[in-house]
Amino acid sequence: MLHLNAFLMGVGHHEAAWRLPESDPFAQTDVGHFTRLARIAERGKLDSLFLADSPVLWNSIGRRPAGTLEPTVLLTALAGATQHIGLIATASTTYNEPFNLARRFASLDHISGGRAGWNIVTTAGVDAARNFNLDELPAHRDRYERAAEFLEVSLKLWDSWDDAAPLGDKDAGRWGDDALLYPPRHVGRHFRVAGPLNVPRSPQGYPLLVQAGSSEDGKELAARYAEAVFTAQQTLAEAQAFYRDLKRRAAQFGRDPDTVKILPGIVPAVGATEAQAHALAEELDRLIKPEYARAQLATTLRVAPEDLDLDRELPADLPSEDEIEGAKSRYTLIVTLARRERLTVRQLIGRLGGGRGHRTFAGTPEQVADAIEEWYRSGAADGFNIMPPVLPSGLEAFVDHVVPILQRRGLFRTEYTGTTLRDHYGLPRPANRSARRLTAAAH
Repeated sequence: MLHLNAFLMGVGHHEAAWRLPESDPFAQTDVGHFTRLARIAERGKLDSLFLADSPVLWNSIGRRPAGTLEPTVLLTALAGATQHIGLIATASTTYNEPFNLARRFASLDHISGGRAGWNIVTTAGVDAARNFNLDELPAHRDRYERAAEFLEVSLKLWDSWDDAAPLGDKDAGRWGDDALLYPPRHVGRHFRVAGPLNVPRSPQGYPLLVQAGSSEDGKELAARYAEAVFTAQQTLAEAQAFYRDLKRRAAQFGRDPDTVKILPGIVPAVGATEAQAHALAEELDRLIKPEYARAQLATTLRVAPEDLDLDRELPADLPSEDEIEGAKSRYTLIVTLARRERLTVRQLIGRLGGGRGHRTFAGTPEQVADAIEEWYRSGAADGFNIMPPVLPSGLEAFVDHVVPILQRRGLFRTEYTGTTLRDHYGLPRPANRSARRLTAAAH
């Protein structure tokens, strides 16, 4: 079965969605707005909600609605408004500490009854670094080395309680068994953490682990730990190559490749007719303010805005990927897209305005379903991150018109069959690694 996530972002992924008459330009901090979106997605039996995040103000507040609620806090509110859908939050390993973050996700998993997921990011950009006592962005390799150790410590913390540790024995006056606590006592290059965690082991054991980097270091981290991988691919061939590569890397780490779900992003503009779908996409592109978008593109490409002529192709002398320390994979995707299709800067801005490098598609519900099925059956994806260009109308169109087609084709569930996010993904609850190591040592 396909796996489908609703990637929620304000009033839509298109940067000009807020300018449509239907949009509330202040919805990004309205929990009622997100509650409505969550219930629409759950009505469609989608696997999960996904919230992106970064510990920095993303863009000029003149360009689009800015400021976002902290995702684990927002998802805690949405846990009470939903019953089945998974809840995936982005959190940085560069600007957090393992104990605090492990506790936060364990808490969300308890509160939601086992529906939490963590999208693991290392966070690019010097602006974020300067919010955390740093003058410069840590090197790409250092960020990923820290991320791997961060994950190891988090796993030890989540496994620092045996499932049987809480007893609640009123007659004996014994609430829990201290012998079934497994303090990590971790000492490494980046972290020293004694533990144990101050939250019992959660319903899923630990949250679903998601990763979204597509650089070489990002793919290695994903192959080692991730259970779902969010990625941005523009063409079927590129998506197939990424899919094969990531599954191969997972197998090299001794993992079953089928337990690693590859989920590219897709930005579907859905219309009752093809003409209506393209009219929506064209209206959104017309509402882009190019001066804001050019400044953002210049920052991504590490050039001055005046070096980007709106009606010419990208300059020939851009920095090489080796010179880029932040968001390497997104840099490569943007430059490759522009060079391959010989786009002017104005055209490139239009393509990026819809999905920031993710695949955009305008068509009827049948055409959108065809596009999803083609990639799924061609070994390019295990599912998709659905990124509606406009919210809530784009999510409603997808749930009410595309999902039923996928269901009729036998590609997507008609009902939830489990209670946890791992159930939705067909993944087992992981065994407690600390308990297993101690049992092995005893024998």
